[in-house]
Amino acid sequence: MTDDGDYDLGLHHWETLKALRTPARLPATSLLLLADLVALGLATVSGDLPAMTPQGRKVLIRGSFRLLDAAA
Repeated sequence: MTDDGDYDLGLHHWETLKALRTPARLPATSLLLLADLVALGLATVSGDLPAMTPQGRKVLIRGSFRLLDAAA
């Protein structure tokens, strides 16, 4: 992770971050990935409901620079 917003997230982390766009609960398989996203400051848990942070929204919108490089 660097200050320019490049997060080295795996495919399952991206999918978990995308799943946080809706208020539905995450599947149990995503709970370990959610802990990683919380540690990075991309998600938060209030009570038992996960949510995306403003930084998480930015990262999701911009995507990873590595993903953009892979698509090129």
